[in-house]
Amino acid sequence: MRRPSDRAAWAGIGTLVLLLVALPLAGLGWVPGTALPIYAINLIGQVMCLSLLAIAVDLIWGGAGVLSLGHGLFFAFGGYLCAMHLLRTAYAATHELPDFLQFMGHGGFPSWWRLADGAVTTTLAVLLLPALLAFVFGYVSFRSRVNGVYFSIITQALTYTAMLMMFRNDTGFGGNNGMTGFHAIAGLPAGGLPATVLLASLATAAVLLALVLGRAILASRFGRLLAAIRDDEPRLRFLGYDTLWIKLAAWCLSASIAAIAGALYVPQVGIINPSLLDPSLSLEVAIWVTVGGRGGLLGAVLGAALVNLLKFWLTAAAPALWPFVLSLLGLLVVLALPNGLLDLRNRSRDWIVDLARAPLPLLRRRTVR
Repeated sequence: MRRPSDRAAWAGIGTLVLLLVALPLAGLGWVPGTALPIYAINLIGQVMCLSLLAIAVDLIWGGAGVLSLGHGLFFAFGGYLCAMHLLRTAYAATHELPDFLQFMGHGGFPSWWRLADGAVTTTLAVLLLPALLAFVFGYVSFRSRVNGVYFSIITQALTYTAMLMMFRNDTGFGGNNGMTGFHAIAGLPAGGLPATVLLASLATAAVLLALVLGRAILASRFGRLLAAIRDDEPRLRFLGYDTLWIKLAAWCLSASIAAIAGALYVPQVGIINPSLLDPSLSLEVAIWVTVGGRGGLLGAVLGAALVNLLKFWLTAAAPALWPFVLSLLGLLVVLALPNGLLDLRNRSRDWIVDLARAPLPLLRRRTVR
């Protein structure tokens, strides 16, 4: 598994920096003739959030070789916490409870909604609570040395269980209809141009920060230990390292990044429901990372951006074809580009060399005759 070159990494970081600068300039029309429509800004913001989710998966999968098929759980966790805070903000402005709470006969917000009372407490909850859940689940799994496909299946089962729970109306999270009706975001009217630009800029900044810090982590001694776990964990354990805590640290960090992605994603789509917990989303994330190339984080961003832009276009033009196109894309990448699109340059060079060498045995046979 090859990591992207430094040149490609710097090109990706530079692109994100330019996008971060261009979003407020073009989105708010500060530069004449460069105004972007609000739907384009919203699309960029959503793609950035999904790219951040892909970075979270690549950090644990590409870094430590632990494939998670349940990161939709942490993604939705952050999204629900953010939605709870936005609904409490809306209640402070309108003094009207959300429809689903009125339908269930609640006279106020459930007690556990205090976790999302203020912006600071909500931020801390988004960072810490998913990591705490990941710690409990990861400790039990890694201590029992559950690895490989078994760990992937367990993560998927956990996400599916959470989805079934969230479908219940009596949980106080909106049930099947979910939570919507956000009034304001950071004091700006929800759905307006300034709020859309702000959220897209925050999502882009989060991807840039995660990419820079994540690559620094993978290049450090801790990252080398993760690579050793990925390549030969029993040998590393034989050398005296306690791999449990190394994997747990990466796993919890990955969960927090996924939760941040969900918290930034929900205000941009304006709703959250149990569909975010559908195991198919977690499967798609693995395909994004595979398409881009795992192990260097930049491939996760590239794969998530390309696949989701294709999805947004194709689901509008021919929605019935998207599942087949996604499956075909995954198969083609696995067969032709095992290391993803970032390895396309190296693979194309190998293909050219193979094609150039192919006629040589035939010429030699003719010469011998």
